[in-house]
Amino acid sequence: MPHNTSSHSKAIQRPTPVLPKDSFSLSRIADTPCKLGHFLEKKASRAAEERGKWETKKEFILSVAGAIIGLGNVWRFPYLCYKNGGGAFFIPYFLFLITCGVPLFVLETSLGQYTSQGGIMCWRKICPLFEGMGYASQMIIFYGNISYVVILAWAFLYFFFSFSGKLPWANCNNTWNTDRCVELDNYNTTANWTSSVNASSSSVIEFWQRRVLNISTGIEAIGNIRWDLSLCLFLSWVICYFCVWKGVRSTGKATYFTATFPFVLLVVLFFRGMTLPGALHGIKYYLYPNPSRLADPQVWMDAGTQIFYSYAICLGYMTTFGSYNKYNNNCYRDSFHLCLLNSGTSIVSGFAIFSVLGYMSTKQGVDISAVAESGPGLVFIVYPQAVTLLPWPQVWSVCFFFMIILLGIDGQFAGLESNMTSLTDLYPSYLRKGYRRELLLLLFCIVSSLFGLFLVTEAGAYILQIFDHYVCSGPTLLLMAIFQSVIIGWIYGAGRFSDNIEDMIGYKPLPLFKYCWLYITPLVCSATLVFLLLRYTPMKFNNTYVYPWWTYWIGWFLAMSSLSMIPITMIFKLAKEKGSLWQRFKKTSKPADDLPGMAE
Repeated sequence: MPHNTSSHSKAIQRPTPVLPKDSFSLSRIADTPCKLGHFLEKKASRAAEERGKWETKKEFILSVAGAIIGLGNVWRFPYLCYKNGGGAFFIPYFLFLITCGVPLFVLETSLGQYTSQGGIMCWRKICPLFEGMGYASQMIIFYGNISYVVILAWAFLYFFFSFSGKLPWANCNNTWNTDRCVELDNYNTTANWTSSVNASSSSVIEFWQRRVLNISTGIEAIGNIRWDLSLCLFLSWVICYFCVWKGVRSTGKATYFTATFPFVLLVVLFFRGMTLPGALHGIKYYLYPNPSRLADPQVWMDAGTQIFYSYAICLGYMTTFGSYNKYNNNCYRDSFHLCLLNSGTSIVSGFAIFSVLGYMSTKQGVDISAVAESGPGLVFIVYPQAVTLLPWPQVWSVCFFFMIILLGIDGQFAGLESNMTSLTDLYPSYLRKGYRRELLLLLFCIVSSLFGLFLVTEAGAYILQIFDHYVCSGPTLLLMAIFQSVIIGWIYGAGRFSDNIEDMIGYKPLPLFKYCWLYITPLVCSATLVFLLLRYTPMKFNNTYVYPWWTYWIGWFLAMSSLSMIPITMIFKLAKEKGSLWQRFKKTSKPADDLPGMAE
């Protein structure tokens, strides 16, 4: 304001032949905000041009779809549905989806689009006191990038072996097989097949444990690096690098293939599975409702954690991708469509997986509970076992593992893009010059791949579970969800945020979202967190191996290293300001003046 007053007084001193002095003064006063607005608009436009935007809306939709539709849809949801009451599981699942999943998804996508900033700078703009939220989420993504990429390495190894004349896990004529090895396609179905599998004597399990992992006796015996896996690991990082190296321009183009082709393969596997003998037997186990299971609190916990796991919320992915949207893009409607696509894919995946498991149990003459598994056990033991029973097993193996690779790559380079966007938004004038971004990305990939070598040792599977248990799921994400809802709902203001969305899309979101951000989401997440802590049990590998005491300290250190960024940043921000504690709190909680609508 002092600047405007000064320029105004100088303008009055100039002679003006056309207008009276008073009239001239009023016109200058009226024009100043307009000119300032045009100046800020041009400046923001230039910044957006330098930063980059999605060329088309399809690129945004496909990038987000690739990030949220991943292995959780294929290997986790179908098993949880079968385990927790079949069709009855949909009740807690959709309840958590409505009260937590969709509101947080809309919040993050809208936050990125409104601020046009990545996972760190968006919090500095909205509420500088909680800038640590951005650092915490980016650290979680960094840990996830290091650890989950090993699943891609496993999938690549299986994919390459699928081109063999005979699938190596289908027979016992290999150097890694033991005397107790059993070829399941030739095994007498009247024998105790289940006990053979549980004794780890099937050819499929021996291939997984003795050839792929060569798993050691425990995390203490770290063993040697599996060099074939390490080469697959580096291949995964090379692919991710070239998908991300040009920023949103290369990421958007890559998703035209990586995000769409898995759907093609999933549809192929769905129709193939549904035509197999015994498919309906598997579907019955998948969807048969058992309402009595709803009385078990663990069913509700499984539904909540599945929403967080498969929707990639509280990690900054949606904020990053939303930040590349045009300001007036209807991110609210897009969020609904993407949530519908995600949950729909989970349900269809269940049909594709359990139809094959039904065929498998019929062929082997065992109950489906003996073959239904979750996680790596489903992808790398049960499904490879199933394809050995199909005609042309190599074809179906190639299709399945190619789908797993594409699903994994989408999630991997989404995390990588989120990290790079956050860093370049922090230091735009330095990292957007020349090839600095590409060089930083190269360094990032090299360092991450070197850390990843620990996960392709003979103890790699034990290390992966530590990351999965402590860092990338459970209490960590629930705490992030609680903080996120409280910051937007109570400190920034749920009503103000609804107005921001209205400014972008032209109408207000449903009032339900405001109440979710204020009350429902933080309360539901808090209750879930308390329940998880009360039922806490020490981590075990395959429900048998008990980790040594020092690994729990490592796990909690990794979890706290990300979450501690929130209070550390708060203390730093408050210490920099002057005045009483309340005055400092008010100053550091104030949104940035250059956000759209803040000048008004």
